[in-house]
Amino acid sequence: MMFSRRSLLASLAALPLAGCAGRLSGRAGVVAETFGTLPDGQPVTLYTLTNGSGASLRAMTYGASVTNLVMPDKAGTFADIVLGLDDFESYRIRSRNFGTLVGRYAGRIGNGRFPLDGREVRLETGGSKHSSHGGPDGFAKRNWHAQPLDGAAVRMTLLSADGDQGFPGELAIAVTYRLTPDNRFRMEIEAVTTKPTVLNPTHHGYFNLSGVPGSLVHDHVLTMEADGFTAFGPDKMVTGDIRPVAGTALDFRTPKPIGRDIASTEEQMRIGGGYDHCFVIRSTPDTGPRKAARLEHPGSGRVMELWTTEPGVQLFTANGVNMAGRGGAPYKPHCGVCLEPQHFQNSPNQPGFPGTVLRPGQRFRSVSEYRFGVA
Repeated sequence: MMFSRRSLLASLAALPLAGCAGRLSGRAGVVAETFGTLPDGQPVTLYTLTNGSGASLRAMTYGASVTNLVMPDKAGTFADIVLGLDDFESYRIRSRNFGTLVGRYAGRIGNGRFPLDGREVRLETGGSKHSSHGGPDGFAKRNWHAQPLDGAAVRMTLLSADGDQGFPGELAIAVTYRLTPDNRFRMEIEAVTTKPTVLNPTHHGYFNLSGVPGSLVHDHVLTMEADGFTAFGPDKMVTGDIRPVAGTALDFRTPKPIGRDIASTEEQMRIGGGYDHCFVIRSTPDTGPRKAARLEHPGSGRVMELWTTEPGVQLFTANGVNMAGRGGAPYKPHCGVCLEPQHFQNSPNQPGFPGTVLRPGQRFRSVSEYRFGVA
């Protein structure tokens, strides 16, 4: 849905959280229920999207987070294929960005600063050397407003103030989650700003297609439509160097189990502790989403393809995760895999990367689809 700044800001000011609806069965629709309460008394609402074919998606207003995604395997058995936690307080206190919408800027911005129109912008870093995922109080820690849409869809909106986490411009952003009858999770992000700023939001979902809580993703077979990746230095800051994947542990041009090279002693793998790299997706003449990645779990037969308009995909294998997850399942390193469609990290400091500047009068739009099936 296209929008102007005036119309979006008006909708943000007037849009209430939806109330609880009746249960829906056997058809596409949306059910809303209270999931928790923030310390300031704000309610957090959880929306369940069902597509009428047995698949379902749950998303809460806190962090615009996808908490559950239920898909069938080759035998027709449904299971939750994303990592998550049991209750809202766990998400508020312990979450590792499980299913969140991160922003304003996904990934790191070097030294928490960047040049913009002849001046230096300084960001909140929370005491860290670099800015990460939009700052210590980024979009993943905000309670978004939400509105259910026709079919199995919900639209969430947020107003980010001028100077929020150091980013210039009042930014109005909307994300629409839709679950289609053919088991596609479609995500559309749009935004407008009052001043020049940088913007790079993404979905931070951890997938495990086996549907077995606590299992590792070493047996998942991954293909990336990428010939290069953005290399980083010893502090995991992207340097601006785009290196070929050929001859490295990051070569997924043909299908390869994630676990085959995850313990490689190559420099990039040692620094990342596994995969934590942005892949440069091959461009196509088409302006719509193009195929960026394919993930398959041979045991269950579940397949997921990522199609996106974004120039890059961050591959992250939950390298530092070590906690009790949903139902008490042991979440250990490599228990999930993130495929995050986005622009490149540290782009504001790298003139050779695709630009991320958004200016007044422009409309940011990003479309991604996680398409599910069985082999």
